[in-house]
Amino acid sequence: MPSFVIAEKCDGCKGQDKTACQYICPNDLLRLNDEKTKAFNQETDQCWECYSCVKICPQQAIEIRAYADIVPMGGKIIPLRGTDSIMWTVQFRNGNIKRFKFPIRTTPEGSIKPYEGKPEPTEADIKTPNLFTEIGKTLPVPAK
Repeated sequence: MPSFVIAEKCDGCKGQDKTACQYICPNDLLRLNDEKTKAFNQETDQCWECYSCVKICPQQAIEIRAYADIVPMGGKIIPLRGTDSIMWTVQFRNGNIKRFKFPIRTTPEGSIKPYEGKPEPTEADIKTPNLFTEIGKTLPVPAK
């Protein structure tokens, strides 16, 4: 189900020209209403429930309407983002609450070197159907 903004909690990220949810939404669905200084989902049918906006909102003003088979009749899933982790609070329909904490990163930012130890491609490599991990290898050409 799509994300929705709880207007009473939303402060429009303190009146900036772009809110955190606008910045993070991979589908560009969230917008800032300049008159009300509140964010809103402009096209709910296109929301794919990635939770990016929910996790980044500093006011916890965005929720996802969960599907009935996942969170039936009154249950909630609420993420709270900290500087190094996300705390997920799951409230079941019977009132029981469980919390799960996960790190945001497992490695220091900027420490991953995805191309380290991989050969630089040549002009000839670029013209082959090989993947970059197959540079320098000769692969069989499929018969036509």
